[in-house]
Amino acid sequence: MFDHLYNIKFANPEFFWLFIIIPLLIVWYFFQSNKKFSPIKLSTTDFIKTINPTAKVRLRHLPFILRLLTLIFIIFILARPQISSSHKKIKTEGIDIVISLDISSSMLAEDFRPNRLEAAKKTALQFIENRINDRIGLVVFSAQSFTQCPITIDHSVLKNLFSSVKSGMIEDGTAIGMGLATAVDRLKDSKAKSKVIILLTDGVNNRGLIAPMTAAEIAATFGIRVYTIGVGTRGMAPYPVKTPFGTQYVNMEVEIDEALLKDIAKTTGGKYFRATNNKALENIYNEIDKLEKTIVDEIVSHRKSEEFFPFGVAVGLILFSELFLILVIYRKIP
Repeated sequence: MFDHLYNIKFANPEFFWLFIIIPLLIVWYFFQSNKKFSPIKLSTTDFIKTINPTAKVRLRHLPFILRLLTLIFIIFILARPQISSSHKKIKTEGIDIVISLDISSSMLAEDFRPNRLEAAKKTALQFIENRINDRIGLVVFSAQSFTQCPITIDHSVLKNLFSSVKSGMIEDGTAIGMGLATAVDRLKDSKAKSKVIILLTDGVNNRGLIAPMTAAEIAATFGIRVYTIGVGTRGMAPYPVKTPFGTQYVNMEVEIDEALLKDIAKTTGGKYFRATNNKALENIYNEIDKLEKTIVDEIVSHRKSEEFFPFGVAVGLILFSELFLILVIYRKIP
């Protein structure tokens, strides 16, 4: 009966001020009780200690307690307990996204912390966390490209596969055109109204059978927007080089084909970004997140139901119990 009381709200909570009456009635009751009894002088009270009070005597205050409970429940009824229920209909129009990630050896440069590749993975994972209604896939490339994860709504699988990405998985090099073309292949049959590729690289196209602009034109044909991100500080960056004496660091010039990346973005209706540090890369993903908003239509209807019935039942049961005690157990004989 009282299973859902924790959800109750009251339409007229001002009636709770009536609870002030409760302590006043308690004081009045004990004052009246003391007036009903007159003192009796006895020479000794030792014999009284041997008398055990009956249940009737022990429960003599029960009718008054029941009357207080009746009053309490009546106050609750006057306050109009209600339960609000809401019905929500959500229609989502997700976006299909493929992240195409450069994993060539240059992505191990440490102008980002701990390096470019790990920084790119971390910010991409944060981006995925925010896109709960979108299908997302992952393509990796260096001299060649392959699909690490097809577009999926199961982001837990995607994140596990993302975390396992590392440099050296395939032959070294930078095939931007191949990385873009593989991502396009993953999206070309998508029925989503919005299709997006996020292409992240730190170098210049030097490998692959497909020219980057050819891949960009194919993407535009399928209505796919490409956001390109050039990753790397300006000037020189420390690259780890393995030698017989351990890993040594060599400062090498950062070469990013920004003109190409801008052309790819422009051709497909996307946008080019340059990330020179971890924070800048994080801000870029946040901006892409704002640019590509999932459409969510939400309809919420509210319904309130009166919940005085349990309190009314309680009042009836308590009143019946009080009358039984007064008329049967504590009945006064004229």
